[in-house]
Amino acid sequence: MSFLVVDHVSKFFPGHAGGGDVCIFKDVTLKVDKGEFVTVIGHSGCGKSTLLNIIAGLETLSEGGVILNGREVSGPGLDRMVVFQNFALMPWMTVFENIALAVRSAYPDWDQAQVVAHVHKYIALVGLKGAEDKRPIALSGGMKQRVGLARAFSIEPKVLLLDEPFAQIDALTRGVIQEELVQMWNATRNTVFMVTHDVDEAILLSDRIMLMTNGPSSRIAEIVDVTIPRPRSRDTVIEHPHYYKIRNHVIHFLVRHAAHGVASERGVQRESPAAAPLVVRF
Repeated sequence: MSFLVVDHVSKFFPGHAGGGDVCIFKDVTLKVDKGEFVTVIGHSGCGKSTLLNIIAGLETLSEGGVILNGREVSGPGLDRMVVFQNFALMPWMTVFENIALAVRSAYPDWDQAQVVAHVHKYIALVGLKGAEDKRPIALSGGMKQRVGLARAFSIEPKVLLLDEPFAQIDALTRGVIQEELVQMWNATRNTVFMVTHDVDEAILLSDRIMLMTNGPSSRIAEIVDVTIPRPRSRDTVIEHPHYYKIRNHVIHFLVRHAAHGVASERGVQRESPAAAPLVVRF
């Protein structure tokens, strides 16, 4: 069995007064191996973040189940750590205290020296040495997200869930932190499930990219294998002959489904759902 299994999961939200339930996504099934980095891409409203929150245990599912390491997920837990796009730091706590809070929760039997050493290890890993005593108000957006990544990696979760973690960071800083995330993942080999709108980011980071159709009743239509060998960097990944093939394929998928979304709004029938996602490998 795969390490993380999303098994025929559907999500419905109540409709407006007098209307039926709205299906956000239907029958989503995916399998993620231990240590794999998987990314989900799709247009806004297709349910990407809702799916991530279901895996995190922050949102209930309507049908199906989520299995992590042989156990069904029910509610949040320290075996799944989420990094949100809005940073989600405690504003009254310092960088050190924000990370230490998570470490103490994950390792309640550790003494103070163990906690301190562990926190400093991850502060150094994200390049924040010297900022340990600063509070979030004194940090840039990029520094805040480094704290979020350090906090998530520090508890060594079974699955790291990244919900568009770089969406609120300027392009130059985003590129630097993406490179740092690659280095952290190379060092820890956490299993990662990430939601993003950024095609280049997905290619740089992922082993596989899941492509979702537009909602309602969205689904994973294609799974693209990123056949660019690791280690990768922003400078070298674009030189690989598969880079533009993968990038163009993902963009064409998004453009095609954007057109389908417009057609649906005009009353044109949607394409019928496939029995299983198409696996694309260049």
